[in-house]
Amino acid sequence: MCNRYTPPELVEIEREWHIGRQNPVRWWDEVLFPHGQGPFIRRARHETEYSRELAVGQWGLIPWFAKEPNLKYPTNNARSEELSEKASYKLPWARGQRCIIPASSFDEPNWETGKNVWWRFRRTDGRPWGLAGLWSSWVDKVTGEEHESYTMLTINADDHPLMRRMHKPNPKKPAGRQDKRSVISIEPEDVDTWLAGTMEQAKGLLRLPAMEVFDAGPAEA
Repeated sequence: MCNRYTPPELVEIEREWHIGRQNPVRWWDEVLFPHGQGPFIRRARHETEYSRELAVGQWGLIPWFAKEPNLKYPTNNARSEELSEKASYKLPWARGQRCIIPASSFDEPNWETGKNVWWRFRRTDGRPWGLAGLWSSWVDKVTGEEHESYTMLTINADDHPLMRRMHKPNPKKPAGRQDKRSVISIEPEDVDTWLAGTMEQAKGLLRLPAMEVFDAGPAEA
């Protein structure tokens, strides 16, 4: 799971994902935690032709059946293996409401010393991460206010040389079946497929990032 990351500046998002410079001035948290406000990129909702647009919403997807935007359970991460089954995510997944979550870096806890040491993950090529996500738009039936929100997808990382080292071990599970989790990186050449491709094409992109992409180590205090 990921519970902390840093989004890039607006100009870097515009340059990396080619969303143009006609975006309204937007504000989001400098460091994102669950329930914070963050940027995400999706297929433009109101365009007949395919294009990308930048949106800002809550990190923690608000499902259609929610009674209020402040949920009592976490929805900032979604297991990619369960998208078709989980009530909170199956409708956005079925509708193709996929998004890219820009991140300069993200942080994960490493417990190899017996205590939590935060590690920071950047890309070796210096580019921002484009992490796989789903988005939702929820309307408050009382106020009529529209709330944008998103969730970050994760995938099992028990066999990944780096990501399996993150998070506190579960003493009730064997070493090779901890269900350690990793974010999913959508590489630049796959962005259009992720945002506008078929469900089957999108499923093909649900995979662990390659080891050579990672620049990782203990975060500075």
